[in-house]
Amino acid sequence: MKKSLLALAVLGAFAGTASAQSSVTLFGIVDLGYKFLENGDTKQHQLSQDGINSSRFGVRGIEDMGGGLRAGFWLEGAINPDTGTPAGQTWQRRSTVSLIGNWGEVRLGRDYTPGFWNTTIFDPFGTNGVGAFTNVSINPAGGAGNSVYVRNNNSVGYFLPPNLGGFYGQFMMAAGENLAYQKMDYGIRLGWAAGPFNVAFSTQKNPADPATTPEFEHNNIAGSWNFGFMTLMGQWDETKLGARKAQVYLIGAVVPLGQGEIHASYVDGDQKGAGFDANDAQQFAIGYVYNLSKRTALYGTYSQLSNDGSATLAVSTMQNGVPNNGFSAAGGQKSTGYEFGIRHAF
Repeated sequence: MKKSLLALAVLGAFAGTASAQSSVTLFGIVDLGYKFLENGDTKQHQLSQDGINSSRFGVRGIEDMGGGLRAGFWLEGAINPDTGTPAGQTWQRRSTVSLIGNWGEVRLGRDYTPGFWNTTIFDPFGTNGVGAFTNVSINPAGGAGNSVYVRNNNSVGYFLPPNLGGFYGQFMMAAGENLAYQKMDYGIRLGWAAGPFNVAFSTQKNPADPATTPEFEHNNIAGSWNFGFMTLMGQWDETKLGARKAQVYLIGAVVPLGQGEIHASYVDGDQKGAGFDANDAQQFAIGYVYNLSKRTALYGTYSQLSNDGSATLAVSTMQNGVPNNGFSAAGGQKSTGYEFGIRHAF
């Protein structure tokens, strides 16, 4: 990630105040690879993306105003490098402005929810690719909750300062603008990291009009321990949508191996609620990332997901609760997939 004079020139063309920024950075990730998916007798080959990191393009800047006070902005959008379609122009991955001081950070705009941060940080696969924890954890609550699982619009967030003896946290509230039923979404994440140990919990609620949509709730407790030769990770994750509930457990590890890393996880999902009690799922995934440099890596991942009852989960990457390219398993089917690719960050 490097500063760029081109970034300053581009921003200067659109806003006269851009030159006042202490620094402006263009950044991004391009992640592409081959993916094979198999659900029962149905097979699919893809030139896919986002195997270990989400492809993106962004611009961020920071201004030092003195006295420990800084202002910053962050605009980041998704890109689809396999087709070149302009998904990133919406800046929907993140679009925020911040005021930062010794007291912490206040951040406004569209941002990641505290619950998603807890989920992705303690997943060996970073919630990307065929081995993602979210293949199981995001789905049982149903599509109605998934649009606010990862990010929230119209949010106001506060982040604790980084000098609290390992204690960290964030708080978020988001207004449901232009909705007949006006209630605030909220989320909290609190954690403690000391030496090799890191543990955190999060909770978020997204109230909806009770006449049309059940309330969505997401709770997560997760942690990791770095033993030097291996980082062990674990999660307990719960999603609720009205009377429907899913509890999902993860145990995983990242093992350094020369210039590379082995990533592995086992995920067990248990659904509860009338008509869903038997619709559980289990997923095992293993992968290897070989770092050619600090910014470029080759990778390969294999994943197998078993559905119980009439569950229809699949290892294909989820986007707002819908399997990539609509590729989902039939009830009770096994879903398997593997992918090989290259990731470059700039």
